[in-house]
Amino acid sequence: MSASDQRAVVIGGGLAGVTAALELADAGLRVTLLEGRPRLGGLAFSFKRGDLTVDNGQHVYLRCCTAYRWFLDRVDGAALAPLQDRLDVPVLDVAHPRGPRLGRLRRSALPVPLHLAASLATYPHLSLAERAGVGRAALALRRLDPADPALDGLDFGTWLARYGQSPRTVAALWDLVGIATLNATAGDSSLGLAAMVFKTGLLSENGAADIGWARVPLGDLHDTLARKALDAAGVRTELRTRVTAVTRTEDGGWRVDTEGESLDAGTVVLAVPQREAHALLPAGALADPDKLLDIGTAPILNVHVVYDRKVLKQPFFAALGTPVQWVFDRTDASGLTDGGQYLALSQSVAQDDIDEPVSVLRAKYLPELERLLPAARGAKVRDFFVTRERTATFAPSPGVGRLRPGPRTDTPGLYLAGAWTATGWPATMESAVRSGLGAAHAALAALGRPREHPLQEAV
Repeated sequence: MSASDQRAVVIGGGLAGVTAALELADAGLRVTLLEGRPRLGGLAFSFKRGDLTVDNGQHVYLRCCTAYRWFLDRVDGAALAPLQDRLDVPVLDVAHPRGPRLGRLRRSALPVPLHLAASLATYPHLSLAERAGVGRAALALRRLDPADPALDGLDFGTWLARYGQSPRTVAALWDLVGIATLNATAGDSSLGLAAMVFKTGLLSENGAADIGWARVPLGDLHDTLARKALDAAGVRTELRTRVTAVTRTEDGGWRVDTEGESLDAGTVVLAVPQREAHALLPAGALADPDKLLDIGTAPILNVHVVYDRKVLKQPFFAALGTPVQWVFDRTDASGLTDGGQYLALSQSVAQDDIDEPVSVLRAKYLPELERLLPAARGAKVRDFFVTRERTATFAPSPGVGRLRPGPRTDTPGLYLAGAWTATGWPATMESAVRSGLGAAHAALAALGRPREHPLQEAV
């Protein structure tokens, strides 16, 4: 093995890139990680706003997200992002004919699918007939194979209608979960991806859908702890470093050019968004590289409100009958200690709001919070701001599966990673970590240095 074969360059410092760099370094390669931003973490990061530490958006994971849980363990951050003991989601409907109604989606200790039966039987946002219909659709969903290519070309909304799901059922249950995980409504979602989400999260194991989230700023996990783990593994990490070209060398290796230096390596992992990957791919790396440009994107808007007092008693809730989707209490994580409360609203499928002025969004969302939270009606708003991720995820549209490439390219030594690659998952932190593992292990196998994969089902 030549000296260059021992070297790897990972381009991109999001979860995919950090994961790939750690795995390659743990296998003994000399790894350099290049990131254009002044921090690691990709689209799951934190920043300072006055005395507060603010996440760019609320991110959660589920117990079934085994790759992201592995990542947390690898960077020694699992204790800072604990899981619920048992799935429990408060769902508040403020448009119910009989006035606001609070329901809960929670599991019992019974085996699948009975673990959700009691919760569904008492779910007040659906009629008795609608609840029974959900059970029939769930049984049909269990019979689907998410990996079946035929499902990728169909939309989830049409399938739900075929199985008798009313518009109300879709809005109050299927889209409640699907919008948050897929960043698309049922009608705009690939049936294959939707089936994967619901089968894995709700219909696989009893506790698969238990929710976890960071009790500290995301930057503590994805930047500070990640950088510490990279340093300990011997990875050279360069921030504020923009890659300008990736080219094949005469000896069959690779040269990665930045604005300040050129690096030679035997292995290169492109762990950047699909459009950036397309721009850096050398000729011949993919049979049809323009497919990457056909992978659409979808925005997420995050609304941040700081009140002068506590207005929400629960750590989070989901909402119906209002533009508000999910509300999280981020007071402790942000460092707010003066008796106020900081709420973060996570608004997926945000095409209509993503470019609206802050004043318009304030006029829209503050009255909705007062509808949902009576205690907010007498509270003073200390701060209101928004964060916008215009390309937060890839769009999980029907047909997207045929556009998502795997980790291997047609050129030896060059690999792809990112939540948008063919992981089988929608654009989540789980998908990002899985892609990094997949790219690293494909590279190690090609080098004749196979390494035991922490998630055998992800290979």
